[in-house]
Amino acid sequence: MRRFLLLLFALGLPMSLMANDAKLSPELRSNSGEKPVSVIVQYKSLPGNAHKDRIRLVRGTVGRELRLVKGLSAQLPAEALASLSQDDSVAYISPDRPVQSHMNNAAGAVLASYAWNTGLDGTGVGVAVIDSGIQNVDDLRDSSGRSRIVFSADFTGGDASDLYGHGTHVAGIIGGNGKDSSCAACKVTIRGIAPNVNLINLRALDANGVGSDSTVIAAIDTAIQLKDTYNIRVMNLSLGRPIYESYKLDPVCQAVEQAWKAGIVVVVSAGNDGRDTSLGTGGYGTVEAPGNDPYVITVGAANTKGTPDRGDDVMTSYSSKGPTALDAIVKPDLVAPGNRIVSLETQGTLVLSYPQNRIPFTYYTTALGRQSYSSDYFTLSGTSMATGIVSGTAALLLQQDPALTPDQVKARLMKTAYKGLPQYTTVVDGGAVFNIQSDAFTVGAGYLDVQAALSNDDLAQGRATSPTAYYDAGSGNVFFLADNSATWAPATLWDPWLVWGGNVFLPPSSDWGNSAMWGSSAMWGSSAMWGNSAMWGNSAMWGNSAMWGNSAMWGNSAMWGNSAMWGNLAVTGEN
Repeated sequence: MRRFLLLLFALGLPMSLMANDAKLSPELRSNSGEKPVSVIVQYKSLPGNAHKDRIRLVRGTVGRELRLVKGLSAQLPAEALASLSQDDSVAYISPDRPVQSHMNNAAGAVLASYAWNTGLDGTGVGVAVIDSGIQNVDDLRDSSGRSRIVFSADFTGGDASDLYGHGTHVAGIIGGNGKDSSCAACKVTIRGIAPNVNLINLRALDANGVGSDSTVIAAIDTAIQLKDTYNIRVMNLSLGRPIYESYKLDPVCQAVEQAWKAGIVVVVSAGNDGRDTSLGTGGYGTVEAPGNDPYVITVGAANTKGTPDRGDDVMTSYSSKGPTALDAIVKPDLVAPGNRIVSLETQGTLVLSYPQNRIPFTYYTTALGRQSYSSDYFTLSGTSMATGIVSGTAALLLQQDPALTPDQVKARLMKTAYKGLPQYTTVVDGGAVFNIQSDAFTVGAGYLDVQAALSNDDLAQGRATSPTAYYDAGSGNVFFLADNSATWAPATLWDPWLVWGGNVFLPPSSDWGNSAMWGSSAMWGSSAMWGNSAMWGNSAMWGNSAMWGNSAMWGNSAMWGNSAMWGNLAVTGEN
């Protein structure tokens, strides 16, 4: 009998070590060996000491408690993943992935002066900036000289200082008051959109502008806990990383949803990968997480062409486009100026080591009228900057009407967005030609218009979740999938045609060529999102092409590999 039991045990051992792939993110399913991996383990209920002990039992080390997503960060040998995935209390395991920052005339282009002329400046509203930190510079103090950075916390293992330079620049776009550019020799005052907001500095990115899922989740959790203390109504996330699973499983997406449901307007950058044609998609399908979550406001970047007149404004070539990978969510939600945006400088930071950022400009001059480098302001480009502009606008709306919900803020910004961007634009940069069209997957509902948003008093009902795109293979047309619980309802104030405008689905351009956008790959597969109910139009957006085809979407492509996802685009100031 003893031999029989030993035989059963020997046969059963390999079975016990087989991973439950449904609980492992795609890039963890083939991991093995003793090399330690950093992961986030999400549980079905809040984890306790017993869950920590199980991690230690497989030679793991427990890191942060991530109560917001019922999770723990941990380091454990790769070979232990299979055993841990068999634990009935585990819901999902994913890497603790790196997260990076997404890297004048913007205020004029979005008509921000209307708000200032009516006395709206963000007073009393708290904006949580989850970034590389915020330096306490002159422009972020109130009229009495007190800092408007009312709370600071660090999640990177240092302090809350900005050693990278990105966070202070974004904070200036949101709420700089222009103090250091208000002088006899200053030709233009560099002011943020809501120049008297309070700022909550939550540092989740290190001196290189890199953080992780766990640092971002911890920062989001802190903002929720402090919401009532500092009246945090807006959260700015000018950062992101590639999408590896549905937003329904992604821990960072789940965290931003919790913030949204707690009453915080979450504004996220779309990403700067619109030039990526490595999969033959013409830059489509490149929106990053957590900008792929349907709740949040996802922002793309436009180019003001260096003028306050939006009549010459166009989309940038680098702004990431939807629909989102895996879930086909229609993103971005709207766009704002993001190219060559002048804002606050932090001396000695890594971002300033890029010489292209030290562009001389005439906003700040010597008494002799010569151009000079300012030690207070510098120029950056990217969807990060555009995100700050939208966050500042959200603060103005909430100052004007504190009773607005996050869904009502999002819906109003989208409905009132300017629909007049050129349908087709050709951008030439460094000899490369980029053809851009202003469809729903490029500009969302349009170009931010501060005056129109503040002049509107429509109150949305229901969830303002971004719709799902639906491809009808029979007709070759693209639709928005109907959702009876969402704000967007035909023949109402929120009719999709009023929100997204008439250019929502433009005819296919040659950029897509023979790429397969909606093909039969497992990316779209037999998901339940392809229901029988659809709304919106019969214009053929994609023709017979298919975006994702049979290419190895998650393979060794540089798109999802170890390449610098944001490259130099976030700092070069190119188109």
